[in-house]
Amino acid sequence: MALRKLAANSFDLTDNYALTGTVTGVTSTQKLFLIKNLDASSSSTLSFVNGASSVVLDNTYKTYYFKFINLHPSASTNLQFNGSIDTGSNYNVTKTSSFFQTRHDEDDSSTQLSYETGKDLAQGTGFQQLVPYVGTGNDESVVGELFLFNPSSTTFVKHFMAQTNGYGTDGSNNSLYGGFAAGYFNTTSAIDAIQFKMASGNIDAGRIALYGIK
Repeated sequence: MALRKLAANSFDLTDNYALTGTVTGVTSTQKLFLIKNLDASSSSTLSFVNGASSVVLDNTYKTYYFKFINLHPSASTNLQFNGSIDTGSNYNVTKTSSFFQTRHDEDDSSTQLSYETGKDLAQGTGFQQLVPYVGTGNDESVVGELFLFNPSSTTFVKHFMAQTNGYGTDGSNNSLYGGFAAGYFNTTSAIDAIQFKMASGNIDAGRIALYGIK
């Protein structure tokens, strides 16, 4: 049968229509659950510890998602994080990671895309940097996200991936700084706490939200 075109004015859409029957198709079982918001107020650290203050960081979820919302530092610096296997008594888990960054000045005078060997870790226990730079101006902050995969596993290492955007004035240039960090906690012990801090100074304001993904 040949396909025919019908003029729009040949349809009467003034009545009400109801759909009956069964609609079939792909149904997603993946859901995002808000676990905890931590709001900074001149905070030296923001820590998510399993079992403390309604925080869940165990085998309830296979993937955990941290969202950084306008974190504003007290000093021009960078955002960092680390994990713990002893519910926050120590944040010094061994990690191997990679880090590359982008930069673009507002006046288009400078652009950058580079791998940063000084910001990755090779079986290091220190804090992993997440953003290249963020300034202290009233309108300067960092946003981004971090995924942590299956932290309660006692079989596999614990992979993480992060992407951030920081705004800051370095000298006379207002610039966007993009950070891309990925790696793994090289342990088969469960990661049961995650801590965030600035490399120097405090987190004056902003929010970190923790979600679980099923």
